[in-house]
Amino acid sequence: MIRQLGPDDMQVFRQIRLEALRNEPANFASSAADWEALPDAEWTRRLTVNAVFVDFHEGEPVAIMGLMPQTASKMAHRGTVIMVYVRKGRRGGGHAKAILDMLVAHALQAGIRQLELAVSAENPSAIRFYQREGFTQAGRIQGGTIHEGREIDEILMTRRIVGGASAQ
Repeated sequence: MIRQLGPDDMQVFRQIRLEALRNEPANFASSAADWEALPDAEWTRRLTVNAVFVDFHEGEPVAIMGLMPQTASKMAHRGTVIMVYVRKGRRGGGHAKAILDMLVAHALQAGIRQLELAVSAENPSAIRFYQREGFTQAGRIQGGTIHEGREIDEILMTRRIVGGASAQ
């Protein structure tokens, strides 16, 4: 069951977000320590300014994906896909696609026409997933993140969801 989290879901949000950061530290720009230091009010703020979707399996959160809308008036048609994670034992089960489909529906209702994201160049399965879902590479940031002293490139990807040839 997938649902958008609300302010009362802060503990669920904290659980799955920290799991993601601890289990896949090289794949995120933030670290678990960054998020562990946040006060409850900041967790709640992040949960309410972004649309956060979680997939539950047998009552447990197993996947997360967020949408961070651009706020500048000339960029309000764009949104950034953030915090993407599927628990290792649940990968390949359609969770990411199901959440992405719900995120796209939400984005369309919010007037968003284009989705954007950054993915670790060292995460080929994620890159393939995004390509299957209609994202195309828009650029590359060399050394976009540093993990354990090592620079990791980020691949920038976009997907038009309204108009244009690549809208799905």
